[in-house]
Amino acid sequence: MSLAHTAAEYMLSDALLPDRRGSRLKGLRLELPLDQIVKFVAVGFPLLLMSLAFAQEFSSGSPISCFSPSNFSVRQAAYVDSSCWDSLVHHEQNEAGEYKIKSLWPHKALPYSLLALAVIMYLPVLLWQYAAVPALSSDLLFIISELDKSYNRSIRLVQHMLKIRQKSSDPHVFWDELEKARKERYFEFPLLERYLACKQRSHSLVATYLLRNSLLLLFTSATYLYLGHFHLDVFFQKQFSCSIKTELLHDETHVPDLITCRLTSLSVFQIVSLSSAAIYTLLVPLIIYNLTRLCRWDKRLLSIYEMLPAFDLLSRKMLGCPINDLNVILLFLRANISELISFSWLSVLCVLKDTTTQKHNIDTVVDFMTLLAGLEPSKPKHLTQGLCDEHI
Repeated sequence: MSLAHTAAEYMLSDALLPDRRGSRLKGLRLELPLDQIVKFVAVGFPLLLMSLAFAQEFSSGSPISCFSPSNFSVRQAAYVDSSCWDSLVHHEQNEAGEYKIKSLWPHKALPYSLLALAVIMYLPVLLWQYAAVPALSSDLLFIISELDKSYNRSIRLVQHMLKIRQKSSDPHVFWDELEKARKERYFEFPLLERYLACKQRSHSLVATYLLRNSLLLLFTSATYLYLGHFHLDVFFQKQFSCSIKTELLHDETHVPDLITCRLTSLSVFQIVSLSSAAIYTLLVPLIIYNLTRLCRWDKRLLSIYEMLPAFDLLSRKMLGCPINDLNVILLFLRANISELISFSWLSVLCVLKDTTTQKHNIDTVVDFMTLLAGLEPSKPKHLTQGLCDEHI
């Protein structure tokens, strides 16, 4: 009997989780994996394109090439290129013989518009960092700590039950006390469950998360409008007619009215426009998927932690509308599953519970570890039968 008791003590001691009060869970993920992908692409891709545009401008020199008259010197030709790039206006003659002016400024503003796009796409990230991350980190630290502590309390409770059972001379007294404790719910620690239930009535985190993704959709729509209205208008403009007869050259007769110029950076402009539209189109389904995840509960995570005493949000049907802070916290608990040491242990116990032949006697981790330690999860039948015979 002592050998079996020692083996049970070793098994329960190994099941205890290590104390992590010193580490403070420094590796917490305060952004969901898909949110990180959206952030890196939405912010990093415009910066990458901006560096491409600047590299092309520095390597190729002037982004335009004007066909100056043959009697122009090299310095005059360089002046024509510089003047036409500064103005970047296309003079187009209509059927009535009048000149219509068309600005080509999106070519000149391309790198700066990409920088502005990256800054705008980073604003929702800043909103999340300053409005939600402080409260979320404290919630996750408390909940992860309490989940692991609740698991450890259950294991220590089974250890205590095992010691009491060994010291008890009358098994009837032990089982009567045990059934009374279960009836009076002495084994339950409802602090965590009540805290999570309160989070169902809170909506600050979910409102910030909805606002973050809504802003991303809004800024993505604004990007489409910008590309469609400004870039599409000059997308196929390979060359333009430039006028340099301004200021001192206005009355010069040897200077032609219009000089034809070619946009040497048109290919880069087209690549940037098409790739931006394609990338942000791919991001839209990811953003929408992030929003739809708030419309359903992660019941698998909850069902595993149902084995903890007083953690029956699922079985007592306490879950209502999923659009609240509790659902956001569950999403981040799933993302930080590596920090939940108790999760792996409870997952194994859930699998074993489903395969055991005494399913009706096992509800919590206390019941299952009691069975593994060599105790019956409920009063043995021979003791119950003996008690009935004494009454007869």
